[in-house]
Amino acid sequence: MNKKKRVIVGLSGGVDSSVAAYLLKAQGYEVIGLFMKNWHDDTVTISNECPWLEDSNDAMIVAEKLGIPFQTVDLSEQYKTRIVDYMFNEYERGRTPNPDVLCNREIKFDVFMKIALDLGADYVATGHYCRKGTTLASNGEEVYQLLSGVDTNKDQSYFLCQLSQEQLSRALFPIGELTKPEVRQIAAEQNLITADKKDSQGLCFIGKVRLPEFLQQQLKPKEGLIVEVPADHEKYTDKAPEFASKEAELKYLSRKHTYTLTDGKVVGKHQGAHFFTKGQRKGLGVGGTVAPLFVIDTNVKDNIIYTGQGNTHPGLYKRGLFITNDELHWVREDLALTTGQTMKVMARIRYRQPLQEATLHKVDTGLYVAFKQPQSAITEGQFVAWHLNDELIGSGVIS
Repeated sequence: MNKKKRVIVGLSGGVDSSVAAYLLKAQGYEVIGLFMKNWHDDTVTISNECPWLEDSNDAMIVAEKLGIPFQTVDLSEQYKTRIVDYMFNEYERGRTPNPDVLCNREIKFDVFMKIALDLGADYVATGHYCRKGTTLASNGEEVYQLLSGVDTNKDQSYFLCQLSQEQLSRALFPIGELTKPEVRQIAAEQNLITADKKDSQGLCFIGKVRLPEFLQQQLKPKEGLIVEVPADHEKYTDKAPEFASKEAELKYLSRKHTYTLTDGKVVGKHQGAHFFTKGQRKGLGVGGTVAPLFVIDTNVKDNIIYTGQGNTHPGLYKRGLFITNDELHWVREDLALTTGQTMKVMARIRYRQPLQEATLHKVDTGLYVAFKQPQSAITEGQFVAWHLNDELIGSGVIS
């Protein structure tokens, strides 16, 4: 008789991972539930929004109901080193990190996966709305595919855009073929305590965090100026120059506007440029404008925030972005471009953004992504991910 394959499920205390565990057990796997404790500091957590204690309790009740072993693992030390410190460092540099993408790459599918493998697991499973496939590379070798979830409204492949072939080989996504309402229905039919539980918000496995207070633990408030740049500024009306090469044109499309105090008027004050991000509207505390102000740039060195009126302000839009070689990642390594090659793809620069037509251009120093249409608030530190049909094949950190 064949030995059952062992799967360790990251039980988060939510409905998605609960149903993932149920489905795996129903499919005949030996299932073990593991809850990751990643956070100790409750001073910045909004306690009525799914604190870890309530989540771990719900995860334990689900495991009991399903008749599977359950334990909690404390990964807060690794989480602090790999996620929190990284976040602080990125904000300090004036970039806006995406901790959820990092959490999947560094915690769930690295630290957590190693623990699972040490416990004799064949696979690690999560409640992500995405699918895993296999196909043959041009050399005939089998490769793993990261595919969009069937529920287009919940597709979470973006959050897994940094996974490697090695990580994918050990991953299972049991709910990827289901829609959210179907998942809730299964949970209700099985009388799981999480059936009607709200989706958690905020940082991966921490819950909803007050980001300013969170950042102020390390990044001290510091008063600075808010400057409004007019939409008809000459920066935006300059005619594109003649380009000596395609790379020169791509560099131009991806260029970052640089501003000085003389480019606009001072309209208010803030408590730290590193607390703000491009495209942000809330928290500026400046009234009296015809249209709301949006952050178009932050200068953390001089502690100045540059803003523009309305979500169509030209300072928000660019047609290109650049990724350096060391921040470029191919899920499908067999499809990686070499210098001089291009590829037409569908790409997104944030979760839930509809996929956009784009062309990848590989150059010596990295990769340019040139969009067919200008994109709003392309933000340094965030991830861009690209697809061929419903397969996510690569990603990178926006420079």
